[in-house]
Amino acid sequence: MSNNGSNLHATSEEGWRQARTMPTLPEVNGSLSVPKTGSWIKKFLAFVGPGYLVAVGYMDPGNWATDIAGGSMFGYTLLSVILLSNLMAIVLQALAGKLGIVTGRDLAQACRDHYTKPIAFTLWILCELAIAACDLAEVIGSAIALNLLFGVPLVYGVLITALDVLLVLLLQNKGFRFIESLVVVLIVTIGGCFATEIFLSKPDTGAIMQGFIPRTDIVSNPAMLYIAIGILGATVMPHNLYLHSSIVQTRQIEQTRSGKRQAIKYATWDSSIALCFALFINAAILIVSAATFHKAGMNEVAEIGDAYRMLTPLLGTTLGSILFGVALLASGQNSTLTGTLAGQIVMEGFLNIRLAPWLRRLITRLIAIIPAVIVTAIAGEKGTTELLILSQVILSLQLSFAVVPLIQFTGDKKKMGEFANPPWLKLVAWVIAAVIIALNAYLLYRTFFG
Repeated sequence: MSNNGSNLHATSEEGWRQARTMPTLPEVNGSLSVPKTGSWIKKFLAFVGPGYLVAVGYMDPGNWATDIAGGSMFGYTLLSVILLSNLMAIVLQALAGKLGIVTGRDLAQACRDHYTKPIAFTLWILCELAIAACDLAEVIGSAIALNLLFGVPLVYGVLITALDVLLVLLLQNKGFRFIESLVVVLIVTIGGCFATEIFLSKPDTGAIMQGFIPRTDIVSNPAMLYIAIGILGATVMPHNLYLHSSIVQTRQIEQTRSGKRQAIKYATWDSSIALCFALFINAAILIVSAATFHKAGMNEVAEIGDAYRMLTPLLGTTLGSILFGVALLASGQNSTLTGTLAGQIVMEGFLNIRLAPWLRRLITRLIAIIPAVIVTAIAGEKGTTELLILSQVILSLQLSFAVVPLIQFTGDKKKMGEFANPPWLKLVAWVIAAVIIALNAYLLYRTFFG
């Protein structure tokens, strides 16, 4: 068996320019055991966790503005776009998990070991920009939530978010399972808040069902297309692909064909089920927006603060606004945890250097906090909303530079051996990449020239 495992590794090493180095997040790599015997449920549960850390990125504060705007302007019509973007995410995250399990490399290490140094360095810079942009969205989202719930001024709220460096450091010392458990609790909190919001807003069930069916209006109406592309651009997060390809390696799997095949199957189930929760939450934000603002003729609601303040009179209870604020705060804090890990993975993977996690986090957070403090102090809430939109544009720019290498590597038989993507999956993956590239290019064009 061990010979079989070493042969597998030897085969997958043939297609790389450089040999593998120590994995990223070495302190947790292979730290969680997987039962060799027992039912499939017991084995599957051992793999549950990484998918939920990934799903967090699909429901971060950056998604809220586009979902709220889509619901208030066009009712339930854009639910089909949320569904489509989620299906794309499921495919791409499955490929990221497979890359990590088969090659023992995360996506950052794979890029470093495949491309020349200048190309790998450029990809690293682009990825760091994306993580800083994502961190910016989390900082602003958390600050807005603190302002709405407790009246904390936005500038102070932004500064308070710097303290979560200590929280992340504490959690990392408690073990990876603890981080996974906390993330699941926060996701359940967000889901519970929005399930209650849907109940209070009494949406039209028939219209919701119709909303999941794509309509030609989405393409023919320029305003609707712009919001639809914003939803697509904000849904698939580039740093999630790096994150997932690393954290699937926290499981101690057998380095055999059957061991890897089992790990790929359960890791794919884990991420796909977790992304269904992300689908529910993103759809719920749009549904609540459609059932309250659009129904009341308020078609220009795009700012998170406005949505919070308008929910109480429309729903007839302060509970609606409170739950909205709690969900936003949970969303910001959840994204903070995974952003920390993604930053560590990207720096270690591309540059093969290791900083203390608290130092790495502090650097990333300062890059996000400095512009957020300046803009908040000068322009107030309107400025933070524009900064939130800018962060999504930066993420859209970076996405193609993560998706294309991922599809390229997982389709390469020299790198993946018998686990390389079959022809049908290659076709699906490249179509997804083409759609993402085209739509993000259009979004950027409209943002800067439209």
